[in-house]
Amino acid sequence: MPMYQVKPTCGGHVKVDLPTCMYKLPNIHAQQGNSCTSEHALQNGEVDPAVRTLEARQDEILRKLYELKAAVDGLAKTVTTPDADLDLTVSSSLSSHSPIPSTFKGVTDLDTVLGKDLGALRDIVINANPAQPPLTLLVLHSLLCQRYRVLSTVHVHSSVSNVPQQLLSCLGPRHADSYSRNLFQLGFTLIWKDVPKLQMKFSVQNMCPIEGEANVARFLFKLMAPYPSDPTHATLVDNWLDTAFFQLAEGSSKERAAVLRALNSALGRNPWLTGSEFSLADVACYCCVLQSGSVSSAPANVQRWIKSCENLGHFSPAKLLVK
Repeated sequence: MPMYQVKPTCGGHVKVDLPTCMYKLPNIHAQQGNSCTSEHALQNGEVDPAVRTLEARQDEILRKLYELKAAVDGLAKTVTTPDADLDLTVSSSLSSHSPIPSTFKGVTDLDTVLGKDLGALRDIVINANPAQPPLTLLVLHSLLCQRYRVLSTVHVHSSVSNVPQQLLSCLGPRHADSYSRNLFQLGFTLIWKDVPKLQMKFSVQNMCPIEGEANVARFLFKLMAPYPSDPTHATLVDNWLDTAFFQLAEGSSKERAAVLRALNSALGRNPWLTGSEFSLADVACYCCVLQSGSVSSAPANVQRWIKSCENLGHFSPAKLLVK
C-alpha cells in the first residue's frame, strides 16, 4: 500500500519518442542523379581546393623531411664518433659540374666503390693535423670536383687552436646551397684536429678508419679512376708513393737527394713517373717535393715535370699552402 497518493497531472497515456542517435547528419553517400546531397561534394571528379592545398602542404613537408634526413645521415659519421667535437664550420663549396675533360682515362662509378646510394649524401670525413697539411688530399679534392658535385666543408676541432686562415679556406668558399645536401653527389669534410696521423672515415658501420696520407690518397684516387690492373704498373705506383711519403717527406737530406736522382732518371725516359699517363704517383711525388722544399735544387727533368704538373691546374691549392 503506497504511503501517499498523488493525482495524475495529465489525462490518458502519453507516448514519448526517444532519440535513436545523438546527432543527425546528412548522408554524403546518397546520390541523386550526378550530384551529391552534401554541399561539400564536387561534380565531374573535381577536387576540393582545400584538399588540393592540404596535399601541396603535405608534399612540401615530406620534401623538407627528406632533406633533413639526408643531412642527419651525412653527419652521423661525426656525431656517433668521438670526432664529433666540432667547434666551427668554416667553409663549404659546390664544385661546378660542367663537362671538363678528365685528367684520367679510366671511369669509376661511385656506387661500385662506395656502395649503392640510398638517398643520404656519401660523406668522406678526414681528420688532419694543421701542423702537417695533407697537400696530396687537396690536389685529389680538386680532381674530385672536376668529376663530381662535391660538398666541401672545413671544421676546426677543439683540440687545436689558431688555425691559419689559408687552412680554413683550403677547400674553397661557402656555397649558397651548402645546406641542400641532396644536390650533391659526394661530401668532403676536412677536420683540423690534433692527430698523430691523418685519418679518414667514410662508413662508421661498415668500414674501419684509414690512417696515413698515402692510404687515404689511394682511396680517393679510386673514386676517379680504377687502380692499375697490371700488377707491374700497380707495384710501380705503390713504390713511388712509399718513396714520396717515407723518403721525400720524412727522410734525411741524403735520402731526398737520392730520390731526386731517381725521379730525374725516370722522367728522362717518360713524361710521367709511371709512363705516358698521369697517375697518383705524380700527385704524391709532386706534393712531397713541394713540401720538402726541394723544388729549387731539383734536376732538369724534375723541373720540367713540375711545370707539366702545374700546367694541369689542379696543384694550385697545394702550392698556395706552401707559399
